[in-house]
Amino acid sequence: MAGHILVLNTGSSSIKYELVDVASRERPARGLVERIGEERGRLVHHHGDGPPYVRERPFPGHDEGLTAMMEAFAAAGPALDPVAVGHRVVHGGARFDRAVLVDDGVIAAVEELAPLAPLHNPVNLAGIRVARAAFPSVPQVAVFDTAFQLTLPPEAYTYAVPREWRERLGVRRFGFHGTSCAYVSRRAAAFLGRDLSDLNLIVLHLGNGASATALSGGRSLDTSMGLTPLEGLVMGTRSGDVDPALPGYLARVDGMDAESAENALGHAGGLLALTGSSDMREVRARARSGAEDALLALAVYTRRIRKYVGAYYALLGRVDAVVFTGGVGENDPATRAESLTGLARLGIAVDRERNEAPSGAERAVSGEGAEVAVLVIPTDEEWEIARQANALINGGENPAQP
Repeated sequence: MAGHILVLNTGSSSIKYELVDVASRERPARGLVERIGEERGRLVHHHGDGPPYVRERPFPGHDEGLTAMMEAFAAAGPALDPVAVGHRVVHGGARFDRAVLVDDGVIAAVEELAPLAPLHNPVNLAGIRVARAAFPSVPQVAVFDTAFQLTLPPEAYTYAVPREWRERLGVRRFGFHGTSCAYVSRRAAAFLGRDLSDLNLIVLHLGNGASATALSGGRSLDTSMGLTPLEGLVMGTRSGDVDPALPGYLARVDGMDAESAENALGHAGGLLALTGSSDMREVRARARSGAEDALLALAVYTRRIRKYVGAYYALLGRVDAVVFTGGVGENDPATRAESLTGLARLGIAVDRERNEAPSGAERAVSGEGAEVAVLVIPTDEEWEIARQANALINGGENPAQP
């Protein structure tokens, strides 16, 4: 189907958007509405080669933010007449293993799943509701971060917890970053000139949120995030793996309730807890100046990644490539090198010159002829959402999978 797909990634206080032509791969426009709900909101809209269209005013809610986005298209172009709108939805539970056309039933289901992603699903729904009102005759497509991970086998997604929790409450591993994994695994196969069905990959999506995923033949076999995005690697503000008894311990010795403990682990943990900053660039700068807390934080952060790489190597039995993506994975050569230190006997190592050479392109940072390729593949979740939306409205069977 010819035409543009509008991709909306609605966050708790922001709306990231992009207009995508799937046929030509052109991106006529993109933008960001940020600081929604604050006194000084800001919209930046890019179209063509000229200066961006910028507006600064309060955006009390997502309705006002999306209205401002449409005003930007009207004022700065191009004309906004999408053939579909693709929405990122973080948690689809076990119900959604693929992208789906949005209807009232889908909205109700995503609302029911909100307790699993209380900071994400409600605002994802806000974007869907406003877009449905703005484009009532245009197909709306929900693309779920969890969908790609639903290929996990039972031994990977099952927690050893009481049966009632598993059966009545739906407690299990879901995993996230599936939209990113789908995109970078396909691109890694193309870069290597191999068929994805023949490849075993470890994908390290390292950003403010971070995860490791083991893939065989393009399907997820294990992933570090769990029931929620809190489990696994150390992240910007999330602790990652901790002793499950920690909230109970805090309740006994400090009277802390479960909600406060969960909030602290998710929003005051990670690099922020260890250094006072959730920004890897700031942590690296402080480490270069010799700050002991920053040096410790980096050791904790990269050691956790290394443990997962080793574990997933054992699980897969053979690894063809380790793939770095996400803001940190793509742009921080030191993190890439430190995360793979000591794995040379497994055939995993970076080449220092290649790794440190500045580039925004897809590239190998391992040595020539390496047993295991180490790749940097910039992720493009907006393109992946547009691809899945396009596949769905054109009759694709399962656009969640590569």
